[in-house]
Amino acid sequence: MAKIIPFKAVRPTPDKVSLVTSRSYDDYGAAELASHLEFNPFSFLHILNPAYVNQQKLGWEKRFKLVEHKYQDFKNEGILIQEESPAFYLYEIHSNRHTFTGILAGTSVEDYQKNIIKKHEDTLQYRVDLFKDYLHETGFNTEPVLITYKDNPALSDWIVNKKKSRPVYEFSTTNKEKHILWSVSDSEEINWLEKQFSEIGTLYIADGHHRSASSELLYEENKASGNVNLNYFMSFLIPDSNVKIYEYNRVINDLNGHSKDDFIKKIAKNFVIKTKKQELWKPRHKFEFGMYLDGEFYALRLKEEQFSFKNVLERLDAQILYDTILHPILGLGDLRTDERIAYVPGTKSITSIKDMVDGGEFKVGFMLYPINIEEIKAIADLNMIMPPKSTYIEPKFRSGLVVYEL
Repeated sequence: MAKIIPFKAVRPTPDKVSLVTSRSYDDYGAAELASHLEFNPFSFLHILNPAYVNQQKLGWEKRFKLVEHKYQDFKNEGILIQEESPAFYLYEIHSNRHTFTGILAGTSVEDYQKNIIKKHEDTLQYRVDLFKDYLHETGFNTEPVLITYKDNPALSDWIVNKKKSRPVYEFSTTNKEKHILWSVSDSEEINWLEKQFSEIGTLYIADGHHRSASSELLYEENKASGNVNLNYFMSFLIPDSNVKIYEYNRVINDLNGHSKDDFIKKIAKNFVIKTKKQELWKPRHKFEFGMYLDGEFYALRLKEEQFSFKNVLERLDAQILYDTILHPILGLGDLRTDERIAYVPGTKSITSIKDMVDGGEFKVGFMLYPINIEEIKAIADLNMIMPPKSTYIEPKFRSGLVVYEL
């Protein structure tokens, strides 16, 4: 039984919502970030990066304190307001590629610990610790964990009907997205939603493994305080069929001492290789891989008859690439920390990989076929961990739209 709760959100006033909300802080380059901070005094980026000019001179604790102080300034100035009563939120994102609709709610740390909320990615402890300290010092979180649930006809019907009501927000952004938010504060609707999710049984983390792990760590360290808000973390709950999964492609600095011919010869033991020359080729099916090397594209097709896969993890294209090329031939170790590899989300054009290799910083690039949601769930059900950067998942949430206070 999965437990969800409404919460007293902090959110922008309707007249300023399009000015306050921002993309994730990490999504901005230095010049774009500086421009937003200079010309938009209402941007949530002022909270996330309050000392952007001198941030390299500050320790984490001082920086987090500045974040908390700036957040309080936004509340004191009436830019951000807090709900008087707990609510769920129905949230819809219209991008130029897809439309995503889900429910914002508090999800249970205890469910996470009991594996009712299942995960499929490993975490780096230093990142878990750092974000835990961030939550502790700032006292809020504005980036929900993206969680999927099995498609539910009753919930789908409710969403269709709810969207007929008047939203609290409807606005567009400069990256040509449209955002609509409905508040769900009626006690009967709240009880009905809680019951629906209690009957779903299992939830799956799609994106936000470090955020959920940090919330658990913060809860364990402070549960004696009696702060019930620590028992939950904010999540965006979306049906399986509505999540969009892209691949994460790989670029590697060198060929681990191999010549081009020797490298291709070693790959040919496990793959059928076809030269595509200047054709911008990318995989169309599972067990296919694209490669860009020395100014040419190649199509690699796994020789499946040579392999006897024991489980769904071994059949993942990202795992196959690691087991057949990245580790044994290129000598890569822990993909979470190895500095010889970088990752390019599948939302970017294949030409970006070509440019990175042609520029000389990287020697070879690999393009993968996207994983599907059933593979992710199967791995989570088996308590297995996927290779790092196996998926780039949408939707992405806007910072400052809805804030969960701890």
